[in-house]
Amino acid sequence: MTRTILIVDDDASIRRLIATTLEDVSGYRLEEAADGEEAVVLALDVTPEIVFLDLEMPRVDGIETCRRMRSEPALAESTIVVLTGDSGAVAERSAQAAGADLFLTKPFSPLHLLQLVDEIGG
Repeated sequence: MTRTILIVDDDASIRRLIATTLEDVSGYRLEEAADGEEAVVLALDVTPEIVFLDLEMPRVDGIETCRRMRSEPALAESTIVVLTGDSGAVAERSAQAAGADLFLTKPFSPLHLLQLVDEIGG
């Protein structure tokens, strides 16, 4: 069974960086969304195992997207990894309160991203 990783970021270059880093990880299909609105709809369709979620996005930001995903029973088992350029404790607490599982600060190491997927996917 193919597992899915959903990459959510309004910056196409960040989505491409993550996708390129993870494209050879076996057993995962990669999906992308450019904003929170699109992400929730897509997540309900593909039920991702892992969601990489940017905080700063137009229309629906990452915190609200995380809340919406966590309110959906079908996404209860998804691991949500928040990606942000804001390394502050306030952003991390807000993400955790919204239901995020992990917090990763940009810029991040591609190697760290691979290790994270390996740890989550077990």
